[in-house]
Amino acid sequence: MPERLHEGEKIFRGIPVSAGVCRGKILVLDKPRQPAPQRILSDAEVEGEVARLENALLQTRQQVREVQRKVVESVGDEQGSIFDAHLLVLEDPVLVEEAKKLIRANKVNAEHAFSSVAEHYAAALAKVDDDYLRERAADIRDVTARVLNQLLGHEDEVDLRHLTEPCLIIAHDLTPSKTAQLDRKKVLGFGTDVGSKTSHTAILARSLRLPAIVGLKDASEQLNTGDFALLDGFNGVIVVNPTDQTLFEYGQLARRQVTLEEKLRDVITKPAVTLDNHRVFLSANVEQAADAEVVKASGAEGIGLFRTEYLFINREAPPTEEEQFEAYRHAAVTLKPSPVVIRTVDLGGDKLLSSLTVPLEMNPFLGWRAIRFCLHQTDIFRAQLRAILRASAEGTVKLMYPMICGLDELTQANALLAKCKDELRAEKIPFDDRMEIGAMIETPSAAVIADSLAKRVQFFSIGTNDLIQYTLAVDRMNEKIAHLYEPTHPAIVRLIKATVDAAHARNVWVSVCGEMAGDPAFVPLLIGLGVDELSAAPPLVAPMKYLIRRLKLSEARELATFAMNCESPPEIAARCQEFAQAAAPALFER
Repeated sequence: MPERLHEGEKIFRGIPVSAGVCRGKILVLDKPRQPAPQRILSDAEVEGEVARLENALLQTRQQVREVQRKVVESVGDEQGSIFDAHLLVLEDPVLVEEAKKLIRANKVNAEHAFSSVAEHYAAALAKVDDDYLRERAADIRDVTARVLNQLLGHEDEVDLRHLTEPCLIIAHDLTPSKTAQLDRKKVLGFGTDVGSKTSHTAILARSLRLPAIVGLKDASEQLNTGDFALLDGFNGVIVVNPTDQTLFEYGQLARRQVTLEEKLRDVITKPAVTLDNHRVFLSANVEQAADAEVVKASGAEGIGLFRTEYLFINREAPPTEEEQFEAYRHAAVTLKPSPVVIRTVDLGGDKLLSSLTVPLEMNPFLGWRAIRFCLHQTDIFRAQLRAILRASAEGTVKLMYPMICGLDELTQANALLAKCKDELRAEKIPFDDRMEIGAMIETPSAAVIADSLAKRVQFFSIGTNDLIQYTLAVDRMNEKIAHLYEPTHPAIVRLIKATVDAAHARNVWVSVCGEMAGDPAFVPLLIGLGVDELSAAPPLVAPMKYLIRRLKLSEARELATFAMNCESPPEIAARCQEFAQAAAPALFER
């Protein structure tokens, strides 16, 4: 679609992360608030102001619990648990006591004291190069806004669960708490100032099948609620005040999209087989057991990645063995006999357990996370291993360890798994003793020693998001260096090929479960490199299958050979795009 600027239009460009086109009135969230007013108190007013703060905190707690209750009823426990973090902020004794101390020491009003203390903590967290801590900064600011509304008698912010008319959401960022409240019947699409293709917001947009753009820079400051706009999730463009000509052009695109949807529905129940009869297995990535039904409807052949850490975060204590068993069992039974690959908990980095006191790390993604966390917190790890083993008796369950960097970690994990098996045998609790064990290949070290790892597992799952991040030393969430995050860098292509070759030499099968697997431009390359299985978000499965059924393995291998011998990431990316587009032009029409 050409991006001509017709008279009267204004265009904002960002990063397209979820395909689709929508148009409607804009609703801008997070407009900058005025600073809380400061008022000097008399001695007689001080304790009354402390009481005002305590009452506002109480009212806000009740408000948050009510929002949480409504979200649980309409969306589910998983989304409702997001608000646990808000409640923890409201009950944080350090923050509350410091605010009271400021009221008494400086004789200032509650609004000024609470906002000053809260913003001090939020600003400090926002500067830390850690996604999880930056999200906590957003939680603090969300809560602060609610408390200030109580103190100042302001109306609540927009009720995102009960929007009165369809709209396009524009925000600086969409926190999980805001996303959980979206009225999905009214939200047509959204755009954010920040984010990348692999950010949580982007992944969520694709799961919800909402057209979305991130990286719009300052759009939330320049756009106004009520503006009429068109959001193009294919090209990453927002057109304000689109002309009739622009609407006509995009109307043609929308009609082509409807035709594509019909074609995709036609392949859902068919196998992913190339024109020269090569079988590729397609699976889906999920965060909760309830997604198993969505997996079946998507045409996927099972779950290729069950991210179990979402059972652990935003709660006061780790889930019990029984809670985990029920979640894993539900997925296994729902999809039986299709496989369910359960990744052991990948906590750390940007996902931490609320109930643990974790020291601040300068480089959390290089620190205490994933298998390192599990091997240190053996009580938590043991409960999960037992739950997974028990669920294996109910269906085709497979287990894989995240972020394996060396043989020692794999050996220790397998030793603990063997102990858990012995315990269950002694307790006469059934499990599948032949359950397949796999390792995630997410670091250069794991890829380099893949031949040694392959002697000790039955499968590999390549996590391309982290593999790219660690290999190229690029934080994929850092907007300043996002252009350096290159899936087609020769180093990445060669590491994937080396991993596949080492695995196949030992009859070990290989899956790719990172974002690269769900990108149509890279599907032929991965197949040509010899990958056996691709796993992506459920909505992406049908487009992947549609493309695979129009490919030839022989030609995909030629593409992979070119990539292995090419020294230029842009050239490889361009050749991949051309190849995929030639095979399935309907997926790329703009």
